[in-house]
Amino acid sequence: MLRMAPALLACVLIACASAPPGEPAPATSDAASESAPSPEATPPSAQTVPIELAPSEPLAAPTTLTIAAVGDIMLGTDFPKNILPDDDGVGFLAALTPILSAADIALGNLEGVLMDGGEPVKECRDPSACFLFRTPTRYAQYLTAAGLDVMSLANNHAHDFGEEGRSATMLALESVGIRHSGREGDVASWEVKGLRVAFIAFAPNIGAHSLNDYARAGELVAELARDHDIVIVSFHGGAEGADVAMLPFAEEVYHGEARGNVVTFAHTVIDAGADLVIGHGPHVPRALESYGERLIAYSLGNFATYYGISVEGMKGLAPILLAELDATGRLVRGRIESAIQIRPGGPQPDPARTAFHSMRELTVKAFGPDELKFADDGGFAPP
Repeated sequence: MLRMAPALLACVLIACASAPPGEPAPATSDAASESAPSPEATPPSAQTVPIELAPSEPLAAPTTLTIAAVGDIMLGTDFPKNILPDDDGVGFLAALTPILSAADIALGNLEGVLMDGGEPVKECRDPSACFLFRTPTRYAQYLTAAGLDVMSLANNHAHDFGEEGRSATMLALESVGIRHSGREGDVASWEVKGLRVAFIAFAPNIGAHSLNDYARAGELVAELARDHDIVIVSFHGGAEGADVAMLPFAEEVYHGEARGNVVTFAHTVIDAGADLVIGHGPHVPRALESYGERLIAYSLGNFATYYGISVEGMKGLAPILLAELDATGRLVRGRIESAIQIRPGGPQPDPARTAFHSMRELTVKAFGPDELKFADDGGFAPP
């Protein structure tokens, strides 16, 4: 349109210089046509002034954020006995590092604590059914090397060694530049590509932002939304096991512990201003939902868990959710990169795209075929 502007201006200017409609244009003699008119002979109203247009500037591309989200991470424990990877965890996340490090923001849920020494506060009477996870603080460097930027510390293992353990975890992450949220009052806030981003994590466990207090959760998110362009919410909720992959759309309980109605929670925080909601806790992937033009992942299952947590069947699926958001938080497009855990190694790419096929099927069963537009290669778009 800018290239057309000079021609349009010329047409307007020519119209101004012509005789008014209904009046014949003055006759032009051959002599007059052979010589240019003097300035005095041209009425002031018909004189034109050249207009120069400023050179057009290319329109800036709209800002979007790419976010890579994964589920539970536990890189090994040295309590009550040493169960750490043979290479001390150096290569445990290497196979999927290119995907995580390419995103503007990469996030996950850290099960257990990063702590050197210390005694647990949680009692495990039956070690076959109750687990305590304590990973050496040096393992924080493997998280940042994999491209992770922010971690949830709100889950049922974040308090295995009490608040002392959670404090040690926070310090270990901060020492390598990883942000965190989990303890009540702990919220990550930073700037990415000129946008103010907030990350807050919820769980139904002691000392965490409460998953079960929906009204308070909405208030916390609304406060963050007033001062941030993008608000990301993480939650650790829902029952556990391969038989709970389908959303129940109800309050969930596991071993007597109230684990929340995750659909009610997710809708509440988006209504309050959240832009992306990422769930974990059931140890299996669950459905996706597009709600209010925002994306919800109800569970991303286990991502990188070195023994102590079962990876049989669906529990071994390790999806990476990629979400592209516009500057207002709306979902532009997404993708599920499928991976799988095969011990003793870390998560590996899955050419069969098992996690994607599972999450697509669960989404269709829970919300219908038009909830998201899925492509066979793992991509999806809002309806």
